[in-house]
Amino acid sequence: MTQADDALAKKRFFAITSMRLMGAIFVAVGFVLIRGGWELAGQPTDRWLGVAVVLIGAFDFAVMPLLLARRWRSPKDL
Repeated sequence: MTQADDALAKKRFFAITSMRLMGAIFVAVGFVLIRGGWELAGQPTDRWLGVAVVLIGAFDFAVMPLLLARRWRSPKDL
């Protein structure tokens, strides 16, 4: 691997790790909204916003890193 390949791999690793971290933070914030810890628009709107944030966070945490890894996968030489 060259220096450029190493730098690109580090950037991609950072992007995937950041995606997982942001997904986990979204899930935590969503649960706080569902519980009523923060008041944004008042209940029950906050609960629905919390559910939406949890679903987005779960998608960011579980699915997006897999999609990014598949997109960035090295081609197999045959």
